[in-house]
Amino acid sequence: MKPIEFKGCNVVFAKDQPEYLPLVAHRDEEGCVTTCWKLTFVERILVLFKGTFYLQTLTFNNNLQPQKPSVRSPL
Repeated sequence: MKPIEFKGCNVVFAKDQPEYLPLVAHRDEEGCVTTCWKLTFVERILVLFKGTFYLQTLTFNNNLQPQKPSVRSPL
């Protein structure tokens, strides 16, 4: 799975941080950040048959921010 560009991208997180993948995103005035991810063929098969996926959020022991996974673009 990898982050991909999509219509409306206006920011790249971790662009100059080699320890992370650059994360293209859309950030609105209220601070809502939207990203888009492309699944590999194997990942799509696993989701199709298992119907599950995992989401890890690195909080560095700070508060967890609200998450909202979706299969439809909110933009």
